[in-house]
Amino acid sequence: MFSFQNLQIYQLAKDIVKFNYRLTKKFPSEEKYALIQQMNRAVVSVPSNIAEGTSRKSNKDKAHFVNIAYGSLMELVCQMEIALELGYIEESEYDEFIIMVKNLSVKMSNYLRTIV
Repeated sequence: MFSFQNLQIYQLAKDIVKFNYRLTKKFPSEEKYALIQQMNRAVVSVPSNIAEGTSRKSNKDKAHFVNIAYGSLMELVCQMEIALELGYIEESEYDEFIIMVKNLSVKMSNYLRTIV
């Protein structure tokens, strides 16, 4: 096991990946190469950048990649809001997603404070 795999922020990010994939499976087929693809790329970017960044030697590099992960997370929030407004997801699903994102965001911020 690699050290990043033990990080809570990495585990929480993967939970959001699985949640996103479950939701996008219900989207209309015409979104397969549009919103679904965009959302899946953004969500996978979060734990991927956490893994890459936290595996770097310098704290500056670690912070840089965790910040990229945060940007991808915010991109996903925008896309999930659009999915809600288009009627692809329920309000309760969006609310659950936002709780997960807020929790991860706080923990990412706390992580950054420990390395900077």
